[in-house]
Amino acid sequence: MKYFSGPDPGFPYLNENQRFLFPDPLNVDGDIVAVGGNLSPGMLLSAYEQGIFPWFNPDDPVLWQSPDPRCVIFPQKLHISRSMQKILNRGDFDIALDTDFDGVIRNCKEIKRPGQKGTWISPDIIAGYSELYRLGYAHSAESRKDGILTGGCYGLLLGNVFCGESMFAKVSNASKAAFLTLAEYFFYERGIQFIDCQVPTDHLLSLGGEVISRKEFLRLLNKHL
Repeated sequence: MKYFSGPDPGFPYLNENQRFLFPDPLNVDGDIVAVGGNLSPGMLLSAYEQGIFPWFNPDDPVLWQSPDPRCVIFPQKLHISRSMQKILNRGDFDIALDTDFDGVIRNCKEIKRPGQKGTWISPDIIAGYSELYRLGYAHSAESRKDGILTGGCYGLLLGNVFCGESMFAKVSNASKAAFLTLAEYFFYERGIQFIDCQVPTDHLLSLGGEVISRKEFLRLLNKHL
């Protein structure tokens, strides 16, 4: 079988009302559930609804992944340090939601990250998630200082679950301020049940992230979609 680099041009485009059935993540070995396809709205929504997301290098075909274990944040576990609470209380950053999705995802692509040579956020990824933003599924949070975008994060809201994707910071604490503001809003104003953080990192764990099995994650996902 031939795999194209990036999305397969021969794979059918699925609109937001169409769905694709992926292999059950519980029946596969490793994190990669499927290979190929595209990043049309129906494909992306199908993936997230089944506990799967695209994660691949620019020279790879689309790789659909469902990590085991999974990192999540529950409302009661969200952690805001004293120093971070002071930053939020002082209003060091002007925080807004959904005012510059394009700016956030492009900065997530371009920001240099320690230990990484490049980014997985390709033009195809930007196009796919920007379309989900236009359709009302994707959301962003922006931190500004003196009117300049200094940090932010983005992800998808599906039912009572927010699926976090990426964040960036040009100024210390800018992305953290954006993420925590978004988390508090979705937890306490919109009533979501958890944030999917995908793969655990020290940064996410410091914000209240915890590690659960893929089986438990899929159970919670199905319950709260």
